[in-house]
Amino acid sequence: MNVPDSEFKALLTKYKKFAVYGLTPDVSKASHYVPLYMRDQGWELVGTYPKAHAVSGFKIYSSLKDVPVEYRKFVDVFRASEKITDVVDEVLEAGGVEVLWLQLGIENREAELRAEKAGIQVVSNRCLIIEHKKYF
Repeated sequence: MNVPDSEFKALLTKYKKFAVYGLTPDVSKASHYVPLYMRDQGWELVGTYPKAHAVSGFKIYSSLKDVPVEYRKFVDVFRASEKITDVVDEVLEAGGVEVLWLQLGIENREAELRAEKAGIQVVSNRCLIIEHKKYF
């Protein structure tokens, strides 16, 4: 992680649109209710998920490269830590990503370093709901 906690509010203020990597149709999972919470707080978001769905009215794309660039600048990730290497591969291939936010419990130092070396700001093991409630 190359973003100190003291910069989280500035990130969330700057990026009012983002993509949620792994936005599930299962409303009981954090990968659905965290994006729903952020949308209810005024952020605009779209998601990626391998299977198309329209749960809660989110626009879902099958891959990050299909996500419009204005949403791709900030990518909020819900994938297991061991899958983050693949996520970073996709992030680097898609391009346009400025912030990679790995949700609570998600860390992969090697993959994070690759993203950082590519000029991407990385936040790991942090929940958007918790951070939002701290600063807003």
